[in-house]
Amino acid sequence: MKAVAYRQSLPIDDPHSLLDVVLPDPTAPTGRDLLVRVQAVSVNPVDTKIRRNVDPAGADKVLGWDAAGTVVAAGPEATLFKPGDAVFYAGAIDRPGSNAELQLVDERIVGRKPATLDFAQAAALPLTTITAWELLFDRLGVARGDQHKTLLVVGAAGGVGSMAVQIARKLTGLTVIGTASRPETQAWVRELGAHHVVDHRAGLLEPVRAVAPDGVDYVMSLTHTEQHYEALVELLNPQGKLGLIDDPATPIDIRALKRKSISLHWEFMYTRSLFHTADMLAQHRLLQEVADLVDAGALRGTQREHYGTIDAANLRRAHAQLESGSTIGKIVLEGF
Repeated sequence: MKAVAYRQSLPIDDPHSLLDVVLPDPTAPTGRDLLVRVQAVSVNPVDTKIRRNVDPAGADKVLGWDAAGTVVAAGPEATLFKPGDAVFYAGAIDRPGSNAELQLVDERIVGRKPATLDFAQAAALPLTTITAWELLFDRLGVARGDQHKTLLVVGAAGGVGSMAVQIARKLTGLTVIGTASRPETQAWVRELGAHHVVDHRAGLLEPVRAVAPDGVDYVMSLTHTEQHYEALVELLNPQGKLGLIDDPATPIDIRALKRKSISLHWEFMYTRSLFHTADMLAQHRLLQEVADLVDAGALRGTQREHYGTIDAANLRRAHAQLESGSTIGKIVLEGF
């Protein structure tokens, strides 16, 4: 099968950072695995982080944790999908990725592809949607229909932020404040439904206080947490909740949370698949509900750029764009 792999951690401008390769087809699926023919993928910051920081010692390592495709075969214990079904998923971090023509994936982290989206549009959704959903409902403990509380989304124009704003607006009664630094990203966040959009370039304290003088109850810190941490602690109300997904470049002092009894919550969407948790099926159910919401028009896709076929040159371009820190929504690629 055709695939795109990397053999050592290199800067993305090095032509050897990502390579077109031919690999053996995966073995026949066992257990609850599905064998999927990948038709489209999208690119996420995790792809660039692993490529830059994990050296596979010369082996061909396939990245990619967002895919939409068609089931080719199902393992003997699989009951949720059958050959011919169109699916979308974000995969598992400890298994070969989606930048290959064929991929094995556990059906418990797979959902049906939304019927109203094509494969490229669908591939933009899984990882960011799962991350935003789990952070909002599973980690921060927001209740459906929650009223009279305020959510601050830091980095609202990125992939996870784009879904977090939509989900919070459509499924809760929270007042949603998004941060974005450029006119085009601010317009995007407003389009997605944020009640307020503030510019975080000069700091968060004053612009957020201007629209939320009584403080905020929940924070989803999706990027540069270390830069905003002091302001976030100040903005959060007593007994508020701080959720984050990034890896702060410098340590944050959790003692600053004690006086207000603020709780800290990490979200890592691979936890369920990595540890085969008892509730691993929750990601299948989540994606099924998301597909229903998309088909009903309640949630929209976040694809902004289509970079062409799935090959090393186009993926290098996508990685470079993500590393620039200026991406709006998601970048997709389609076909081999």
